[in-house]
Amino acid sequence: MKILYVEDNEDNIYILESRLKRQGHTVVIARDGASGVQLAASERPDVILMDLSLPVLDGWAATRQLKAAQHTRHIPVIALTANAMSGDREKALAAGCDDFDTKPIVMPRLLEKIRALSGAHKPDDRMSKTVTPGTDA
Repeated sequence: MKILYVEDNEDNIYILESRLKRQGHTVVIARDGASGVQLAASERPDVILMDLSLPVLDGWAATRQLKAAQHTRHIPVIALTANAMSGDREKALAAGCDDFDTKPIVMPRLLEKIRALSGAHKPDDRMSKTVTPGTDA
């Protein structure tokens, strides 16, 4: 599975990227929100892990742009934040994030969220599962 990790902290990138690769995932890194939007369009990841406190374009704005664009709106976004304040989860979901997690990362919990979202939002999957009334499909 291809995961886009949008994060500006080098230590966080090193730790999570290596852990995800050990799980067999391909990881693409963007170090600011604007680059994250661009890489999501060009790389077409299965899931995006979006830090919320980012330079150039914050995670909330980047997610709003991703969800507004036809070619990226189907990609699940999991918001990640170390500064979990009251209301941050709701704010992230309102911006279009599909889920929310806090740092430090609890790997089994994050992997379960990735698994839960990874296949559910692909446009090809939704199209192939369309059943016409009156058919045995």
